[in-house]
Amino acid sequence: MPVEVLNLMRDMITSLLQPTGLDTSIIDLLTSLITVIVVILLCVLGRIFIKHTLIRLISRIIRNNRLAWDDFLLNRRLFDRISHLLPPIVISLFSPSFPAIKNWIEKGVNIYFAVVIYLIIDSLLNSAHDIYQTHKVSKTRPIKGFIQALKIAVILTEGIIVISQLINRSPLVILGGIGALTAVFLLIFQDSLLGFVAGIQLAANDMVRIGDWIEMPKYNAEGVVTEITLTTVKIENFDKTISTIPAHSMINDSFKNWRGMETSGGRRIKRSIYIDTNSIVLCSEEMLERFKGIELLRDYIEQKEKEIADYNASHNINLEEPANGRRLTNIGTFRAYIMNYLKNHAHIQRDMPLMVRQLAAEGRGLPLEVYAFTNTTKWALYENIQSDIFDHLYAVAPRFGLNIFQEPSGKDFSKALDSSKK
Repeated sequence: MPVEVLNLMRDMITSLLQPTGLDTSIIDLLTSLITVIVVILLCVLGRIFIKHTLIRLISRIIRNNRLAWDDFLLNRRLFDRISHLLPPIVISLFSPSFPAIKNWIEKGVNIYFAVVIYLIIDSLLNSAHDIYQTHKVSKTRPIKGFIQALKIAVILTEGIIVISQLINRSPLVILGGIGALTAVFLLIFQDSLLGFVAGIQLAANDMVRIGDWIEMPKYNAEGVVTEITLTTVKIENFDKTISTIPAHSMINDSFKNWRGMETSGGRRIKRSIYIDTNSIVLCSEEMLERFKGIELLRDYIEQKEKEIADYNASHNINLEEPANGRRLTNIGTFRAYIMNYLKNHAHIQRDMPLMVRQLAAEGRGLPLEVYAFTNTTKWALYENIQSDIFDHLYAVAPRFGLNIFQEPSGKDFSKALDSSKK
């Protein structure tokens, strides 16, 4: 039917031009030119009608309904790209009216059609990713890398179709030729292939998610994962700089993921106070009476005094020699105080490991290590809690007759020199 209408129009144009006395070849050329212009106008007018009437109507319906997923289709211009299918359809319907160039018209239409189909698939994939991002599972199972891989596959397929149209060969012939260039393609798409495989492994093993805080010293990266793509993983560092790491490096190299700490609800404190060993002594009766005035130690002192007295009595210990039997020390009492202090601290987790231990003595004194977990994982709050705890411990250590070890400074040497002169 379209061809018959177009032929009728061509006959009418020819009959109108014949009285002008122009040569037949010129009349045929003008007729073909006018016909082409008419076909182009039909395509343009049809496209304008769809864009300004149908798409506007569809947009209004989508904006006013309660569905959310169709908004993503609209934002990704899916319907606008579908409207681009009209011109090749119109041209293909009228192509038989131009037998001399019919093959060229069909090739051009097929190429145009392939490009439009790619744009439509691209919009669908982007919309699917946007819809997926609205679900919580997107934080644990990102699919952007898979979307990019699908886009590459579609581009390769469309490219083969376009090339087959240009050289007038079957796509299967081109695929056979590509097989011989596999090594070249592997070299060209090496990062993409490695990244695709790495993305599958990262997702399957749940090694990293968007929003995870990770450390990767090899790349000087420490921060939050903001994006996982086919070839790269983007990390926003704590100083707001962006590190881009190859996806396959997340498989080949080691990195630390702080997700376990965040999900546990507690962040570890592991820090030592260095005690000057010269200040460590056995507790005297006077010291013990003074320690009983500390609320966190009263029950501990009374229990230990009874336990030690029973032990010494049962073993007939000669208490005139301080080295005999069992006695409390200021370092042990201080350790018990720290333990009770942490147990009663409002910001320390009680259902997670908690201990105060001595490490091997070294040149800087005896390390007294605090090992505990705060009840928050937020960095700023964690640092404040940790600082407050050690502020208090440094301040109360002298109450137990203990000196915090500190390497001598220039001022200390000056004082020692002044004392020697006197």
